[in-house]
Amino acid sequence: MSTRLSGKNALITGGSSGIGRGIAKRFLAEGAQVAVIGRDERKLEELKKETNNKLQTIQGDVTNHERLKDMIRLTKDKLGSIDTLVCSAGIGYRLPLRDANLQEFDRTFSVNVRAIFDMIRIMEKELSRGNSSILLISSIAGHVTFTDHVIYSAAKAAITKMTANFSIDLAESSIRVNAISPGFIKTPIFDHRLKQDPDFFKKLGSAVPLKRMGLPEDIANAATFLCSNEASYITGVDLVVDGGYMHQGLLPMKKN
Repeated sequence: MSTRLSGKNALITGGSSGIGRGIAKRFLAEGAQVAVIGRDERKLEELKKETNNKLQTIQGDVTNHERLKDMIRLTKDKLGSIDTLVCSAGIGYRLPLRDANLQEFDRTFSVNVRAIFDMIRIMEKELSRGNSSILLISSIAGHVTFTDHVIYSAAKAAITKMTANFSIDLAESSIRVNAISPGFIKTPIFDHRLKQDPDFFKKLGSAVPLKRMGLPEDIANAATFLCSNEASYITGVDLVVDGGYMHQGLLPMKKN
């Protein structure tokens, strides 16, 4: 394994499972010091054991402003400083419009959008020491339309736009801001669908031009590049990692 992130001190939210977990393990393998924020203490302990206690974990809710400030302070105490921030904490599920309500809207935007704004606002001074980067995890749902996903899609579209704005606002502080919009990734978010249909991953993967679902490692690969010095002239980018799903059109072309 290379050491493309050697010398980096990274804080990753939503790192106890799924995409965030994959990014945390990859960053650690690439030489970074890593601290992970998550809500599930059991999963955090499992992750710590998997990494031979090399990874720092902090249990808490990113939507709680006072707790968020405490978690950032704890991270600085553990790592010494923070120069890389990955915001991977998020929630989302299929919800028909007739079942949607303001409570679900507020909850989704609180986790997916408001917490990111709060985190970056609090951390701007810490990150402005130079050669820092922020990575936001968005989704192709912010680009294309899926049935029964109006709240989730709106939140992810907001993240994509925030990325562009933050990249300009923070450029003078030498802070790069980019996003990744994953496509269909094998994460625990689909566990309930797998219980209903054991062939769910196979069926969903068949809708992707590359004929497979993505893995957390695919997103971790992209995250490693965007947070490394190799991407030092890249900011404001929303990198789509979806196996070509977004660009295949509405109907597949028949081959003669």
